[in-house]
Amino acid sequence: MSSADRFAEVIETSTTEYLAQCLEPESLDFAVMPPFGSWVKSYDESDHPVVIYGVIYHVTTTPIDSVHKARALGMSLKQLREEQPQIFALLKTELRVKLLGFAHNGTLYQHLPARPPQIHQGVYFCHAQEIEAFTSSLHFLRSLWQATGIPTDELLAAVLRDVYQIRKCDRNWLVQAGRFLSTLLKDDYDRLAAILSQVHP
Repeated sequence: MSSADRFAEVIETSTTEYLAQCLEPESLDFAVMPPFGSWVKSYDESDHPVVIYGVIYHVTTTPIDSVHKARALGMSLKQLREEQPQIFALLKTELRVKLLGFAHNGTLYQHLPARPPQIHQGVYFCHAQEIEAFTSSLHFLRSLWQATGIPTDELLAAVLRDVYQIRKCDRNWLVQAGRFLSTLLKDDYDRLAAILSQVHP
């Protein structure tokens, strides 16, 4: 994977998720803030390298330290570049990723890898083909549904919405996903309807 495609770097890691910091852009601008529910990948570059897949469930932009607090300046982005360019160096954008599975020797697995990506590993956006392949099986929805400490229903909706778009509005896939979720939610139709109502062409 080209280092030019890397948009973030792992700075904290655990068995089920990791925290990454977005890389600073070359020009005066804010770091890329990836959308909620985006599919990303990193790598375990050990003796048995694997590609580790996950989705973004939380993104923040904050000052790099507790001393320099952000405050409203009433300026446009253009004015900030011209009059307060140091602002861009004082902020950091971080994202949290829920691990959903991995690929090893060309085979996809929808369970946690033996190890999460290590600190300082690069983070990359997944290509559409990778997302289509990974979501051919729906068991990843169980991992999302069982996750704690995250906005589960909103994340499920965001993931379904993105995959539905990537699959060119494949209604059959969406119907199968809805049925799979129905079994997980134990026929809580109101909750299921609320999730699916957020999926649109």
